[in-house]
Amino acid sequence: MRLDKFLVECGIGSRSEVKKLISSAEITIDGCICKDNNKNIDEKNTVVEYKGRRVIYKEFRYYKLYKIDGYITATEDKKEKTVMELLPEWVNKKDLFPVGRLDKDTEGLLFFTNDGKLAHELTSPKKHVDKIYRVSLRDDIGEGEIEKLEAGVDIGGYITQPAKAEIVNSKEILLNIKEGKFHQVKKMLKAVGNEVTYLKRETFGKLTLEDMVPCEVREIERDDVI
Repeated sequence: MRLDKFLVECGIGSRSEVKKLISSAEITIDGCICKDNNKNIDEKNTVVEYKGRRVIYKEFRYYKLYKIDGYITATEDKKEKTVMELLPEWVNKKDLFPVGRLDKDTEGLLFFTNDGKLAHELTSPKKHVDKIYRVSLRDDIGEGEIEKLEAGVDIGGYITQPAKAEIVNSKEILLNIKEGKFHQVKKMLKAVGNEVTYLKRETFGKLTLEDMVPCEVREIERDDVI
């Protein structure tokens, strides 16, 4: 692969930006400064460094984010702040997108990748990927409402699949669902006469928040996801 293309693919900058970096002697190849944009390298074995840090080429990239309130799940929007703005500079954002969605006021685990095939596997209705939410409620909830949630409720022309619900306290539950319908959790609780006051996703498939703090991002491997 040509050096400038390699650097662009790795998220170092645009084509014009990386050419400036190369011409200003900021890129080394196997320990030697390289000023040749067209230099061909072995993207898997050649040691390319920028600011003393090795630049690693990965065809597919995987990250998890602890999303906070106030950001919409989109790659771009003219009016709203998007979750892409929560990703730090060290994350290669080229072709990256969030998988699934969290509402603007929902917090918790959000997964990003540029692996379209994996994203389809995680979001396809046929795959039934578990998602666990911590749900705070306006009113106390009892076993009767829990049984309804677990059996499936009408959220407006759609009956939800059987779910799992666990009472944490009188106004908080853990809800495990396999779908991702628009505002699904909020609509499910409304269907049993209650209202969500706070919502946080804690797991998505194999992924968990672990000990992450709000706005934290971690790079992960494909095997961590599925």
